[in-house]
Amino acid sequence: MGNVIFAVTAVFQFFVFFITMYYLVLAIFGLWNKKEKKNYTPSKKYAMVVAAHNEEVVIGKLLESMLKLNYPKELYDVFVIADNCTDKTAEISREYGVYVYERFSEKERGKGFALEWMFDKLFKMDTHYDAICIFDADNLVHEDFLKEINSKMSEGYKVVQGYIDSKNPNDSWIATAYSIAFWSQNRMFQLARRNVGLSNQLGGTGFAIGTDILKELGWGATCLTEDLEFTCKLVANGEKVGWAHDAKIFDEKPLTLKQSWSQRKRWMQGFADVATRYFFKLTKASIKQRKWYMFDCALYVMQPCVTLLLAISVLLTFVQGHIVGSDIFVISSVFSDIGWKVFLIAQFLITPLVLRLEKKVTKSFFVVIFLYSLNVFILPLVASYIDQPYGFTLATVIYNVVFFVATFLLLGKKSVILLFRFLLYGLYTLTWIPITIQGILNKNNKEWSHTKHVRSVEICDL
Repeated sequence: MGNVIFAVTAVFQFFVFFITMYYLVLAIFGLWNKKEKKNYTPSKKYAMVVAAHNEEVVIGKLLESMLKLNYPKELYDVFVIADNCTDKTAEISREYGVYVYERFSEKERGKGFALEWMFDKLFKMDTHYDAICIFDADNLVHEDFLKEINSKMSEGYKVVQGYIDSKNPNDSWIATAYSIAFWSQNRMFQLARRNVGLSNQLGGTGFAIGTDILKELGWGATCLTEDLEFTCKLVANGEKVGWAHDAKIFDEKPLTLKQSWSQRKRWMQGFADVATRYFFKLTKASIKQRKWYMFDCALYVMQPCVTLLLAISVLLTFVQGHIVGSDIFVISSVFSDIGWKVFLIAQFLITPLVLRLEKKVTKSFFVVIFLYSLNVFILPLVASYIDQPYGFTLATVIYNVVFFVATFLLLGKKSVILLFRFLLYGLYTLTWIPITIQGILNKNNKEWSHTKHVRSVEICDL
């Protein structure tokens, strides 16, 4: 029985290890922000569309930022979809002189339906728009957003995603965790794919779609993750999503674990739904057309399955280590003890390195994180001198207390809070496992879950 568990554990661990290594190697290409030749000559006319449901608290600040863009005013118009609103979203929007369309539907609820409804109206207008930009009501838009998007579209991309930043990274540990996740994805996922020529992924907001390709393919993305669905449709039809690293929008992150859980469960429901419809289609197309970017997109939509495989691997590891009683990590046998610890440190430091490259943390804080990562060498050494049943646990407590006190004395309170929240990022990551399971089990539930936005921040504050 022990041999069977060992073999099964090895299979799962090696599979998860190689998937992880694929993303790790790909992420390395994101460490370099390749300089691009940009064309800032205004050339296209844009319809800026905001999908809003009861967003009276935040809609005003978004519209203020959109009306101050560093792009000719005659080359863009702003449209607000007041979707099933029962507050003053429409009234406040009209005060800014933008186009406001009110939509009411009990059956077709959600952002995807609202956008499809608005696209149909834009297509019938006398004014021709070369592209349509999509935003959420809680966003703030950097003044150079359209300038950067237009430059990227001038290269020939029909769809371009901008950089989704955070407007409230310090509000709570969940907001910080979300911000770290988005900053990391922008660099390690999106920028990396731009650098190696793969397709990028739409992120739900801050992206532009050429009107012609939208008319040709149709929107049709009305599931809970309409951005992922439309990305798959584009890639399956031989198109790539471009990435504009300097086209920034600022997004409000959830403040509580409950809000975060609800939102991420909706994402996983959408992922599971899209995966069942597009994984084999994209895989087949990638083999037939010999295009790796299609297979890369197929792997991406399978994130719920990869997460479950990781969870199963952890469970089997626990069974093997605590019930069978043999070596816990099968994969670790590939490395020497020192090699395995160096590998763990390297993985741990990738995220803070990305945060440093994105100028989200200081050099001093990065040094603190580096010194903290050395615990894989220090803790076993300290524990060996503690003659107690729980020596390693005691050594861990002592190490952390000393480290946090030293950080406070040298860098101050803000750095201690950031360090604590950074370490909690691991807990945030683990919550993806039960969230993914819930999402897969409820993938057929299409009911839209609205996230309430409360942080009214001005663009000048960022």
